[in-house]
Amino acid sequence: MTEHERWMEAALREAHNALNSNEVPVGAVVVYQGTIIGKGYNQIESLHDSTAHAEMIAVTAASGYLSSKWLEQCTLYVTLEPCIMCTGALVLTRIPTVVFGAYDPKAGACGTLYNIAQDQRLNHRIHLIGGVLDDRCGGILKEFFALRRNAGKE
Repeated sequence: MTEHERWMEAALREAHNALNSNEVPVGAVVVYQGTIIGKGYNQIESLHDSTAHAEMIAVTAASGYLSSKWLEQCTLYVTLEPCIMCTGALVLTRIPTVVFGAYDPKAGACGTLYNIAQDQRLNHRIHLIGGVLDDRCGGILKEFFALRRNAGKE
């Protein structure tokens, strides 16, 4: 198991927390000097907050831990390619690297639909590593949506 896979496993644990809370199962962790300093999972439904994405929650926790708005020496691991909102926030934190699992063909802003993370017009660009444990990261999402579709047939 690579280092990226090990940290993605931690993000997957967060995604399972979301699944168990009937949220879209996306999880994220922020790693600093070999330690998780922020973690989160989607809490949009439970908090009634459209911005309560896993990445936003993890970044807020990491910023609090460091007492800094900058995450310049951190890496974010997230099970799904970040959306436009989350990628914009990640650019603003100056995080150098984002590692994600599944690509998001409907909302991905790290290369799939948009590439905000590496837009040359912005003052910061993020190194991206996609597809880490993508089968497992995508699998939990497929499981969640299949369960929801089947629940509607009863």
